[in-house]
Amino acid sequence: MGYKVAVVGATGNVGREMLTTLAEREFPADEVYAVASERSAGAEVSFGEDDVLKVQDLSHFDFSGVDIALFSSGAKVSEEFAPRAARAGTVVIDNSSHYRMDPDVPLVVPEVNPDALPGYARKHIIANPNCSTIQLVMALKPLHDLAPIERVIVSTYQSTSGAGREAMDELFTQTRGIFVNDQMKREHFTKQIAFNVIPHIDSFMEDGATREEWKMMAETKKILDPQIRLHATCVRVPVFIGHAEAVHVEFGTPLDEDEARSVLRKAPGVTVVDHRVDEGYVTPAECAGEDAVFISRLRTDPTVENGLAFWVVADNLRKGAALNTVQIAETLVSAYL
Repeated sequence: MGYKVAVVGATGNVGREMLTTLAEREFPADEVYAVASERSAGAEVSFGEDDVLKVQDLSHFDFSGVDIALFSSGAKVSEEFAPRAARAGTVVIDNSSHYRMDPDVPLVVPEVNPDALPGYARKHIIANPNCSTIQLVMALKPLHDLAPIERVIVSTYQSTSGAGREAMDELFTQTRGIFVNDQMKREHFTKQIAFNVIPHIDSFMEDGATREEWKMMAETKKILDPQIRLHATCVRVPVFIGHAEAVHVEFGTPLDEDEARSVLRKAPGVTVVDHRVDEGYVTPAECAGEDAVFISRLRTDPTVENGLAFWVVADNLRKGAALNTVQIAETLVSAYL
């Protein structure tokens, strides 16, 4: 049986990646609809190597008869249109932040908590986690199953694609401008992003954390274990694609680093590249276009009892967004639809 699938936000970075991923993984779709805002209506987007889809206007799109809608068009759009799609009988998989902490909406990484997926029936909506959270819990889950995690300290190095296509353009324009002595222009970042790092992603909260940092904490608790204590510092770096994270974990019981390396090598969706030689690790430049979450620099942290440190890298547009969304849809159709 084939399904009717709509990709909402089809002209954005993640929306295009969703269409590519659906085609690459041969998702069982009889029909695929590209949907976006009125200003993009009538444009064409690629689906697979040979097919081209004409973009339809979201404000007039009829969701009746659509089985699954993959949303990647921002929280405000999801707030307005996801319930409308759900009322039409469509199961919505939403990539925005709007529904992630809704207790009636499952927040799912298929390799980590597929048992949460049946909760979609309450609202016909499933939330896709934040990109930085996805790669983190992919690394934490097999370790947490082995020894209970008590505390996590994570510093992120997040690419500009996490802020959208225009943010990537700003990095390119600023970098070029430095070499030709153009005036520096800032439109999407609070500080210069070219040849710089910015310890500020999303808005600030009263306690001094940013919302991106809060998301990592709250989403990890919801997905993995509410007892885990997590502190994050999220940083934007001058990279186009690929998020990296330096992670320090404290466990409740002893965990040998060789045992940790062994269990991570067996974990679905995880690839361990950990050689203590030059180039024996993965960086964002190598992970772009890849589906796996890569783990390197695995070692004991001797400053705390039962401590472990490692480096995590993933393509934020793929596993951090589009791929995870499509994997949720695959799990949904194989087990529940």
